[in-house]
Amino acid sequence: MYTARTAIQAAGLSAMLIVGFVIALVQSANAASEVNIVDGYAVHGYDVVAYFADGEPTPGIDAFTATHDGATYRFASADNRDRFAADPASFAPQYGGYCAFGTAMGRKFDGDPNAWAIVDGKLYLNLNKTVQARWKEDVPGFISVANNNWPLIRSIVDGELEAAAPAGVKIGTQ
Repeated sequence: MYTARTAIQAAGLSAMLIVGFVIALVQSANAASEVNIVDGYAVHGYDVVAYFADGEPTPGIDAFTATHDGATYRFASADNRDRFAADPASFAPQYGGYCAFGTAMGRKFDGDPNAWAIVDGKLYLNLNKTVQARWKEDVPGFISVANNNWPLIRSIVDGELEAAAPAGVKIGTQ
């Protein structure tokens, strides 16, 4: 028998399901915005371990993948995949693979796997080689400001950052 109490319980359950669904969507969107994913892969599908092991950008292949921070990384070999899986923080690019210079400017621009540098054992990407040349004019200064900015912008999509930077964001090497 369908009663008023049953209707209230059903409405309450529906509301809880909707709220849970919305929370899951928001968390998923936030996780996705924290890592630069292009065509389904972090770092455009390049092997992040190869930067350290081989000193050059190397495309990964679909046969060797690992997931870290909600993003899928590709690797050129099972050995590189296994090295990453054992210590992803040592290989994953800084700022989720977004442009290091852009992060110092309070923005989240694409990171080009061919505009890269390893500084103090960490992998940094830039939008392109022209932007990278500007970044290289004061690498320590830009890294310092980007390190300040990243916790403030990591979960915000770039369109929102363009409209208004959150409090505490610095620009350049200030």
